[in-house]
Amino acid sequence: MPKALVITPTYNEAVNVPNLVPKVLRQSSDIEILIIDDNSPDGTANLVKDLARTNPRVHLLERPKKMGLGTAYVEGFRFAIEKKYDYVFEMDADFSHNPKELLNFLLKIQEYDLVIGSRYIRGVSVVYWPFRRLLLSYFANLYTRVITGMPVKDATSGFKCYRREVLESINLDEIRSNGYAFQIEMNFKAWKKGFRLCEIPIIFVDRDKGESKMSKNIVYEAAFMVWKLKLRSVLKLL
Repeated sequence: MPKALVITPTYNEAVNVPNLVPKVLRQSSDIEILIIDDNSPDGTANLVKDLARTNPRVHLLERPKKMGLGTAYVEGFRFAIEKKYDYVFEMDADFSHNPKELLNFLLKIQEYDLVIGSRYIRGVSVVYWPFRRLLLSYFANLYTRVITGMPVKDATSGFKCYRREVLESINLDEIRSNGYAFQIEMNFKAWKKGFRLCEIPIIFVDRDKGESKMSKNIVYEAAFMVWKLKLRSVLKLL
């Protein structure tokens, strides 16, 4: 059977990880999970180690310091490619992404190369976000779509599933972005390489435990990234 790997970066997610990991693995015996922890001072990595001792489907990569979402995913992608997982997920640790949706992604990935969980494909499917943040996210995605021409309504979504072949085709050494910009960059490069992209509706629920990692730098990085991608596309440098 095809193997799937859920990659989840963490920083201070001790309140969520012990509940998240079993719920992810419960969805299918063909799903494994990789936690990439940035030296969380709250002991997140130790909790993952405890889970891994009794379950070989739980994996952990520890990093020496907080290094950012994008670099964590790139390390996770390399792990998935080396271990030859067929399907590779990105998923948050804070339950904003519902583990029960994983099977819907696996169903859709049979027809496509990259499946994106979209908050905006059927109106707006976001719960508990401040109105200001909702507007920022919605219009950031509209901005991205207009500038790049990429036919994706939620290019900043962090809940998605790749075929391994998509990740193998992208030069991961060239990925430097983090946060929203990382999601936009990966989607754009997959699209420009001719892979089949698809969005499926999800309901995004803002975290009720732990602290958000959102910052102004993440927003600014994404705003500039769309122009960088557009320029590199025009110059055929992708």
